[in-house]
Amino acid sequence: MERIWSPWRSQYIEAQPTATEECFLCVAGRCTSASVKELVVATFEHWVVLLNRYPYNAGHVLIAPRAHVAVLSDLAVGASASFHEVLQQTVEIVTEVLHPDGVNIGLNLGAAAGAGVPGHLHWHVVPRWRGDANFMATTADTRVISSAIEDQWLRMSKAYDDQFDDQ
Repeated sequence: MERIWSPWRSQYIEAQPTATEECFLCVAGRCTSASVKELVVATFEHWVVLLNRYPYNAGHVLIAPRAHVAVLSDLAVGASASFHEVLQQTVEIVTEVLHPDGVNIGLNLGAAAGAGVPGHLHWHVVPRWRGDANFMATTADTRVISSAIEDQWLRMSKAYDDQFDDQ
């Protein structure tokens, strides 16, 4: 039997959020440029794009408003108006950098819908490859992430920089 070690997952599993713990999306939203510490790959006027620290797949990205907003109707007009441009750019970057066979895009509204951070809206952009949902997820409740998150951050943040240098 083979074993795949992913000890960094224990940080997530064992984490017990406290009432005083700050929202990690708000911390990321204060970044003014890419930040490996916060896994921010790009910043926009109303939005921040960051890698998911506990991804479904390599390159799993979150798009979050800078404002701590839990309800779609509470988004500022400017944020709402610019969202699809940020989403389109993010999908282009994920596709260019990772060459997935497809991409899932999703938003979970509220804890009952699966929102891990129900107080702060965020969209998931998840690259998918044929065969990426293998036996590990179904029989061992384990995901195998194919590349280091620091490498993903470097490639994604560089791709955003390159895209904006060309404009």
